[in-house]
Amino acid sequence: MKFFVDTAEINEIRELAETGLLDGVTTNPSLIAKSGRKILDVIAEICEVVDGPVSAEVAATEYKQMLKEAKVLRKIAKNVVIKVPLTPDGLRACHTLSQDGVMVNVTLCFSAAQALLAAKAGATFISPFIGRLDDIGQNGMDLIADIVQIYANYPNIKTEVLAASIRNPIHLIEAAKMGADVATIPPGVIKQLYNHPLTDKGLAAFMKDWAATGQSIV
Repeated sequence: MKFFVDTAEINEIRELAETGLLDGVTTNPSLIAKSGRKILDVIAEICEVVDGPVSAEVAATEYKQMLKEAKVLRKIAKNVVIKVPLTPDGLRACHTLSQDGVMVNVTLCFSAAQALLAAKAGATFISPFIGRLDDIGQNGMDLIADIVQIYANYPNIKTEVLAASIRNPIHLIEAAKMGADVATIPPGVIKQLYNHPLTDKGLAAFMKDWAATGQSIV
């Protein structure tokens, strides 16, 4: 499974990139707004840090304007992925862009039917939102399972399932068990993945025993 981080904060991205565990980045208008910076500057800086796919979302809702914005965004770097909403205009833009060899991330997916449409439109990634479905009393993980199963039935579908709106490590592990290709994860949740009380306890015991030997490796 590939790990993307879901943030527009460059310092967080740099820190995670240095671990060697980061495969890409996703952003959205809300994350850009939170950064307080201009989108072109943010995406350009992220692409300097990360070699993998960097999703930059169009702000337009109409087809022709989406393509105009995509033209600007895709000039930033070769690894920019154009992110479009799962609407009729978004899918039309996805089809046009993908036919031109552009990577496209279709976002705000909440049903398997929508995911099938995105695949038909040539999406590179489909982003089903787990947490937001959980918020309204539905099981977001069921959507991941359905999409993975449907895509597996058709070898010609190359769209990757990008599990989004991940709120906790359990979401990530369940998505991985179901076969999602990618997970985009908030920085705080990525850091939670390291933690386990037995790891901390074991390390403390090792360090205590080592100190008692009086040795030094260097």
